Amino acid sequence: MQERRTLRSAGSRPSFKPSRRFEEPPWLFIVPAVLLYGVVVLYASVAGVYYAFTAWDGLSPTAPFVGLANFQELAQSREAADSLRNTVLIALVATVVQNLLGLLLALGLHSHLKSRYVLRVLFFAPVMLAPIVVAFLFQYIYSPMGFLNYMLAAVGLENMQQAWLGNRSTAIWSVITVIVWQFVGFSMVIFLAGLQGVPQELYDAADIDGANGWNRFWNVTLPLIAPAITVNLTLSVIAGLKIFDQVWAMTQGGPGHATATLSVFLFRQAFLFGNYGYGMAIALVLTIIVTVVALIQLKILRSREVEG
Repeated sequence: MQERRTLRSAGSRPSFKPSRRFEEPPWLFIVPAVLLYGVVVLYASVAGVYYAFTAWDGLSPTAPFVGLANFQELAQSREAADSLRNTVLIALVATVVQNLLGLLLALGLHSHLKSRYVLRVLFFAPVMLAPIVVAFLFQYIYSPMGFLNYMLAAVGLENMQQAWLGNRSTAIWSVITVIVWQFVGFSMVIFLAGLQGVPQELYDAADIDGANGWNRFWNVTLPLIAPAITVNLTLSVIAGLKIFDQVWAMTQGGPGHATATLSVFLFRQAFLFGNYGYGMAIALVLTIIVTVVALIQLKILRSREVEG
């Protein structure tokens, strides 16, 4: 009997000791990703900084070192100044309009509206489309024989018909409209996430104190969704400063330099004209601008979060 109990206890507790190779971290699985990141990102970034000080054409085996000549040429370039102005304009206007509309949509769809879930999907759907697809779609809409001019004629506004992307005074605003239309749903979703984190008890307390709708929004909602505002404004400004796809697909920076951005200017110089070193100088300046603006913006917005 004692022997049977011993066998039973031994059989109910099988001893298994994992091999040493399963106890060690899986470094071999990390190495390929690290190598790929190092070659594609780190090495390419360092090489790009070096080529910014050369006159390399992108194909020659040699890259003559020219020092600050590329940056001096960039500082004196009229096209660079126009591109910088357009970039700042697109980033500022698109950021403000996109976030204001996104906040209004989030406030409206945060209510108990029965169709709020369907409307959220509809407003967010453009975000899922590729920017190049959206750009080609609106290129047709804005064309002289496109949908926009057709609708203007249908409502008796033929005098407003024009080549929206071919007119210097309307081209950049047409591009900004496309950017806002596509990404307003992205801002809306982030604001919705922030609104869902506001406790209902604070609204109830505000109602007891006799606060109206504006007071509730200004003193309760706005301070508590400050993190969402920080995220939205930061991402919108960075995306606006780097904008390329929509501009290139719709206007290629034209007419003239009316819609050219720094990214479009970079692409032209590096890949169309073969001035790869000059293009890398533009890329370096753009990187510095984006980094500085993002850091300043984060510092200001984060300090307001703390105060709130």
